[in-house]
Amino acid sequence: MEHLLSAWPEIAAQLRDARHILLLTDFDGTLTPIVERPELADLSDDTRWILQALARQRHITLGVISGRALADLEERVGISGIIYAGNHGLEIEGPGISFVNPMAEELRPIFRIMHYVLGRALGAVRGVLVENKGLSLSIHYRLAERHRSGEVERIIRQVVGGTEASGQARITSGKKVYEVRPTVTWDKGKAIKLLMKKYGKGGRESGLVPMYFGDDLTDEDGFRVIESYGMGISVFVGEQSQPSAARYFLKSPAEVATFLGIMLEQARKGFK
Repeated sequence: MEHLLSAWPEIAAQLRDARHILLLTDFDGTLTPIVERPELADLSDDTRWILQALARQRHITLGVISGRALADLEERVGISGIIYAGNHGLEIEGPGISFVNPMAEELRPIFRIMHYVLGRALGAVRGVLVENKGLSLSIHYRLAERHRSGEVERIIRQVVGGTEASGQARITSGKKVYEVRPTVTWDKGKAIKLLMKKYGKGGRESGLVPMYFGDDLTDEDGFRVIESYGMGISVFVGEQSQPSAARYFLKSPAEVATFLGIMLEQARKGFK
């Protein structure tokens, strides 16, 4: 992977030639640092101002794609008139688009029951938070004692096992979090592909340049879609040594904010 800031001259040339830029980014770990509890994540005023200004550029469409519930994501970002994709893209709202994956919606009552049972089963493990995101669940264990992580996984698999065996749910893992998601053929990559189709009708001939920034395993599907398009910009947020399908990397949310600030300044000049 190449450092994105070092590659600015070629990035600027690519953006200058674009008819439209679809600027998409993850939230936690990308726009904001990873925190101990999900409710503590806070978008800085400076980053919010930059994002608002980018969203006002005529040739840029901005979107935030997150594992968070849609309503939670909208509240934390707090910018009107942009795309919000919650639950890894299972639910999307934005200018001219309103989407909920129908199969995931049908499973909502089952996830409500699993949330209750997991909450009871994990209640004795201090530091574990079971989050109901409507269409999926997140089990955060960053604050739990390290030696209890195996116990947390075992309980999750016991509770979810029957639903998983029936093909209705699947368990995935991320940074100190387990996700229980509906077993539907949908992920951040497919959500990005849907948005690319909407905002770049005509495929590559439309002159659309999609960009995606993300930091976790769930973002890899998005990177692969961007790279397969052939004219996109995929950016992993983390250390260069981390394996990723992304072409570029930035080390931290602070570097993401720096890049977005440069992009805003140059967008106002037509990337010249």
